[in-house]
Amino acid sequence: MLGRKLSLLLAFAVAAAALTAGASATPQGKTGGAATVEPQLFDDASTQATTTTEGGATVLPTTRTIQHWWGSTLDPNNGITYGYNMAGVDPNNCSGAGCSATIEADITPIDVNYLGVTFNGTDVLAATLASPQFANNDYVSTPYATAGASNLPRGAGGTLSQDEKGVKLQLEDATMRAQFNNTGKNSNYHLILHPNVQPAVTINIPQNQAVYAVSRRGVTYLRVNISWWSAQIQNLESTADPTHLPVYLTNNVLLYIGSPGNCCVIGYHGTRAAGFGAGNTNSNGNAPVQTFAWASWVQPGIYARPNGGTDWALQDIHALSHEIAEWADDPFVNNTVEPWLTPTAPQYGCTGVLETGDPVVAIGFAKGTNTFQQGPNPNGTQSADGYYHPEDEALLPWFMRTSPNTTSEPTQSPSANIGRYTFMGDLNPFPGFRQPATGC
Repeated sequence: MLGRKLSLLLAFAVAAAALTAGASATPQGKTGGAATVEPQLFDDASTQATTTTEGGATVLPTTRTIQHWWGSTLDPNNGITYGYNMAGVDPNNCSGAGCSATIEADITPIDVNYLGVTFNGTDVLAATLASPQFANNDYVSTPYATAGASNLPRGAGGTLSQDEKGVKLQLEDATMRAQFNNTGKNSNYHLILHPNVQPAVTINIPQNQAVYAVSRRGVTYLRVNISWWSAQIQNLESTADPTHLPVYLTNNVLLYIGSPGNCCVIGYHGTRAAGFGAGNTNSNGNAPVQTFAWASWVQPGIYARPNGGTDWALQDIHALSHEIAEWADDPFVNNTVEPWLTPTAPQYGCTGVLETGDPVVAIGFAKGTNTFQQGPNPNGTQSADGYYHPEDEALLPWFMRTSPNTTSEPTQSPSANIGRYTFMGDLNPFPGFRQPATGC
């Protein structure tokens, strides 16, 4: 299992796979020709979801990159003021239409071939575009949310973002508005992602860089070497627009670290600098800094057990929502905070980074209508429930030990700390998120 957050640049010096634009889609996990491999069964215990980051870069006001702002907050626990960059517009220093930012999100579906088996990002593209990540929804309430048991099953829903009545929003927009208590019909504050679908790319994986796997529910997927995979993503990044957010979308492609049993990274975000020390040294302070995210669609039944059981929310866009939220709060992978530790995500250990999804992996809620892959699992059980499953997100005041919290949207019920510490607020059932983070 991953013991801590990998904030270093992974080895990219691995030979690149063949990349072909515009590949046609075949059903995920099916044979596009003669399959030469049978799926290997992995126990659920070896399929622990985690995420990571790649790279990191310092930006200047003149840097060519996404729209972003800089802020700082005093951590009263250790007396240190932490600075941070975030995507979009400073909610505390804007007015009118100037409070709304739209960032272009260039979505590249990746179709993956491995020994005659295909897992196509093009197959999940339409469902992703229709998901809360890019489609507008009402965030006043949710029908279901993760319950408080240690296996993270489905529980009752309720009021979510009570101040957004009558406002339709994208998921990350709703999250940022709650984080800075800029909610309601009168708020002009927005962080909007405008999706642009790019030509699909095909990656052919060598036999020694992946394992064809199957879950206990009969769902097939790939376990791919993370170092090898990251080299392929770096190749794609080289042609991206630094003022846009490239999103690389895969289908049931999970990553292992070191050996196939040490799995699974379901997404990451990162930054690649192209100025001094990484390319052109004559940039006059206008060097490009490229942010990006890769995330895999996770089919129901890889993690999510039947009938709302263990890891109920760990399906469909869970990984994507995690990475987009972390990109928004830490786009250049260099925002540090007082180290924190939470029993809800022991795989990250003690970490001092502002990564909003890490503390709440597999904790989420139901939103929207999902019609893709909603039938039974291959073994006849039923994990899908007709909804999308965004992840909850820890908010800035949690990391900054802010108490009382007058930064974020108030909790659904009156509380001593006033504001919520995660997007779900009272719907997050774990005591550690009803108060600021604790140290380690």
